[in-house]
Amino acid sequence: MKAVRYHSYGDSRVLVHEDAERPVAGPGQVVVKVAGTSFNPVDLAIRAGHLAQVFPVDFPHIPNFDVAGVVTEAGEGVTRWRPGDAVVAFLPMAAPGAAAEYVAAPADALAAAPRTGDLADAAALPATGLTAWQSLFEHGGLTAGQSVLIHGAGGAVGGYAVQLAKRAGAVVTATAGPRSIERVRSYGADRVLDRTAVALPEAAAEQRFDVVLNLAPTSPEETARLVDLVADGGAFVSTTTPGPEDAGRGVRTVRVFARSDAAQLAELVARVDAGELRIHVAGRRPLADLAAVHDEAASGRLAGKTVLVP
Repeated sequence: MKAVRYHSYGDSRVLVHEDAERPVAGPGQVVVKVAGTSFNPVDLAIRAGHLAQVFPVDFPHIPNFDVAGVVTEAGEGVTRWRPGDAVVAFLPMAAPGAAAEYVAAPADALAAAPRTGDLADAAALPATGLTAWQSLFEHGGLTAGQSVLIHGAGGAVGGYAVQLAKRAGAVVTATAGPRSIERVRSYGADRVLDRTAVALPEAAAEQRFDVVLNLAPTSPEETARLVDLVADGGAFVSTTTPGPEDAGRGVRTVRVFARSDAAQLAELVARVDAGELRIHVAGRRPLADLAAVHDEAASGRLAGKTVLVP
């Protein structure tokens, strides 16, 4: 099979589109024929070796932990999944990944793929959708009637977060860049602020929020200003810059590291099928373009969530 692999840590030049051995299903695994996989920004740090202590990989390594595809083989002990089943998954981040024609996946990480839309595009759901869900509800404790500020809502996680928060009955204020404002508004946000044109604390000064979800890289000063926007007893949740350990006023601060959860992923898929959650894909690229996608992401030129197709 063809796969993109790297044989050592380094810059994008270590990514090579080459022949690799097709995986077989071990106990508790299935083999998935990959319809699509998606790029995630953390892929850059893993490839460069910056996270070697957290996600050590064996070389040569196949990257990408989001997958959508069709089961072709089920290993010993697997009873739920059969060849022909369309599935999605958030794979173990240090295991051989989905930047290939086939990938071996833990059966307990799988959820049935959405019945609507293109199967390849469903690869844009698992990691980012789960990050949004866990950030809002597990860590933020968001409930109906509460207010939430989603800072950096124009990205993939932010798009899901706006939709999920609104469906949960929250009052949603979002910030986004100019090219994302209309899309974020279409997700149902009650108010969308242009993060490039306004100073956030002043724009949102008339209220504090039960939950502030920060999805954008922020300086310590910017982070402190966001924490100030949290209501007493509320939560500051960040996937990027962590908040202070003791923010005062009963404010909880949480740094999010998303985890694979098949039951939660199945719930997200059900919402997609019900028309309650939209999957946004900014672009589709052939798998052989993965090195170029890494370069574009590193330089800030990647337009948005990108799906790669073998």
